[in-house]
Amino acid sequence: MNFPTKSVQEWTDYANTLTWPQAMVIDGKAQAAKDDSYVPLVTPRDGSTVTQVPYATSDELEQAVVAARRAFDEGPWPRMAPKQRKELMLAWVALMEQHRTELATMLSVEMGKPIADAWGIELRALINTYRWYAEMADKDLDEISPVGEDDLALITREPVGVVAVVTPWNFPLTLSAWKIAPALAVGCTVVHKPADLTPLTAVRIAELALEAGIPAGVLNVLPGRGSVIGKGLGLHRAIDSLAFTGSTEVGRAYMEYAAQSNLKRVWLELGGKSPNIILPDAPDLQTAIDTAAWGIFFNTGQMCTAPSRLIVHQDVADEVIAGVIKAAENYKPGDPFNPATKMGPLASSSRRAEVQAHVDRGLADGSTLALGGHSVELSAPLAGGAYYEPTVFINVNPDSALAQEEIFGPVLSVTTVKDDEEAIRVANNSDYGLAAGLWTANVSKVHRLARQIRAGTVWVNCYEEGDLTVPFGGFKLSGNGRDKSRHALDKYTELKTTYIKL
Repeated sequence: MNFPTKSVQEWTDYANTLTWPQAMVIDGKAQAAKDDSYVPLVTPRDGSTVTQVPYATSDELEQAVVAARRAFDEGPWPRMAPKQRKELMLAWVALMEQHRTELATMLSVEMGKPIADAWGIELRALINTYRWYAEMADKDLDEISPVGEDDLALITREPVGVVAVVTPWNFPLTLSAWKIAPALAVGCTVVHKPADLTPLTAVRIAELALEAGIPAGVLNVLPGRGSVIGKGLGLHRAIDSLAFTGSTEVGRAYMEYAAQSNLKRVWLELGGKSPNIILPDAPDLQTAIDTAAWGIFFNTGQMCTAPSRLIVHQDVADEVIAGVIKAAENYKPGDPFNPATKMGPLASSSRRAEVQAHVDRGLADGSTLALGGHSVELSAPLAGGAYYEPTVFINVNPDSALAQEEIFGPVLSVTTVKDDEEAIRVANNSDYGLAAGLWTANVSKVHRLARQIRAGTVWVNCYEEGDLTVPFGGFKLSGNGRDKSRHALDKYTELKTTYIKL
């Protein structure tokens, strides 16, 4: 399937034809919210209200958990042959492909992602993730331990049970798929709370699951407030495991909720303040420069792995800084419905205010603003959108808030270092450890420095590369557990030993 050729007006007209879900999905059925539990969905493209979102209350939360519990304890999903689960999930994937343009447009409306990225990157990731784990459903084998001819020791994996999935708005389809797909593949049932800003694409995907034949109660989706639905899932004793992507603050709260309730397993993918180290012997300095700019401005900087700390050797610092500033010209904020737009709005006006507060603090702390630093007001029909310009700070103190706090916007902080050792010290001077970049042509240096960087992923002479065969997750305050790859299955299974005397 090729990306549809449409003009801005054609994408706008198409978006106006969308039928938005008007209900949440509980126990295989669409369920309307209570009369006073609808919240406006405001698009950051122009600040307009698109539709009303049905918000769940504690009553719907209880219904969804009961449905998921019943589907796991009594239903066919965990009991059917893994091949059957695979076939149903693949039928679901086929529907996602069929509705790819619809889902991409909904996503672009909800959080402002450029339509080319929504269709070409996020929908590709969604479809590939569900297909990959569907194929894994009948390929994860159990074990027999060599205990001698008089005994038989079986080591089997069993689904953990009911899984709560709580996901953010920056890559809402990708990050939910990384959790829901492996959980369903091994036979768990799921209650999903999508982010407040991107709730209805999640509901639409659940509708497609029912159309594909996924049994009732297996996937329940509850738009709602974190203080009600998110907290309620964390405290609920019928939830066996919880997988969350979001802020470190909320991740801490989920650990506390688990301790206060049933000690459910909590898996966290949290914040990041990722370093990107460019050394003088980078194999292609221009590629390193272009990638540094792309990494911080892609998705308007709203990416947990965004290389927001550029650590550059003094011998190439001037050239790199000048190159990044020049490359930023390619990321002027624009209409997400324009296929040529590389950077759309931030996800909401409140997010834009938060980014501005970080920028103002960086100025007050003495960092040098080399580019940007302001909101952008576009003309009609985009007036009211949450646009922000690419921003670059130089001479940033590694201990400053600008270098330590996750901004989640198109804001790059640049620190110059004198040698490899200082680069590693600055890179590791963070409470986070999600990802890092390293640019050098020296193979020995690659191995030595990559081992010293405290991060779950180190990209060398590239950034954001990889596929579903490799795990993803962080060190330190960036979380625990791993999404993607076979390792993700560990979060949603229990190991059982059956020891038999023959």
